[in-house]
Amino acid sequence: MTEDLPELRASDADRERVAEILRDALAEGRLAMAEFEERLDATYQARTYGELQPLTADLPSAAAQPAPLSLRKESGAPARWSERIVSGTEGTGLGLSLMGGFQRKGRWTIGRRFTAACLMGGGEIDLREANFAGPEVVINCWVLMGGVNIVVPPGVEVDVRGLGIMGGFDAREDGAPAEPGAPRVIVKGLALMGGVGVERKLPRAERRRLKEERRRIEGDGRKEPE
Repeated sequence: MTEDLPELRASDADRERVAEILRDALAEGRLAMAEFEERLDATYQARTYGELQPLTADLPSAAAQPAPLSLRKESGAPARWSERIVSGTEGTGLGLSLMGGFQRKGRWTIGRRFTAACLMGGGEIDLREANFAGPEVVINCWVLMGGVNIVVPPGVEVDVRGLGIMGGFDAREDGAPAEPGAPRVIVKGLALMGGVGVERKLPRAERRRLKEERRRIEGDGRKEPE
């Protein structure tokens, strides 16, 4: 069925099933570690069935045929984004740096309007584990001879509208399709002799799990055969 619906949005459960196929292929020696990491990263960034299908197309059919990809969320599946969009909460709205730095990371709530002001300093706004005070948040960055780095998880839509003078706003993640129900992050403001960067990374928990999986597999490979 999914061959006829390549543009249909994939669910978190669909991505996790593909990830499990890749882990099995790595354990069986069908994929090298570098290729496994590349495909796994593509899996968690995939938005549609059409993007997921090529990632397991060259693996044996016995390993590449998990339960059918779901066309809708199972009733018991966690509403990931709906749990992280906490409307009615004010959240954090300010980050200041004067010849120094500020960080907003881990479990926190970003307000609908967040202002980052950096004068000869830097700031980090990490949204991978954050909650959102609304379905759309605006980050206003005012940078003079400094920089702000914004980290978003896969699935979040990013809209970069800032102006750089002898500096710039990184718009590489601008326009990437969002997951259903995911929040939208608008990045605005002015960077004068400075910069604002936007990058997309997996959540820390997932990155740690991948490292542990790698250590386990590498450890199994070093064991002497009995």
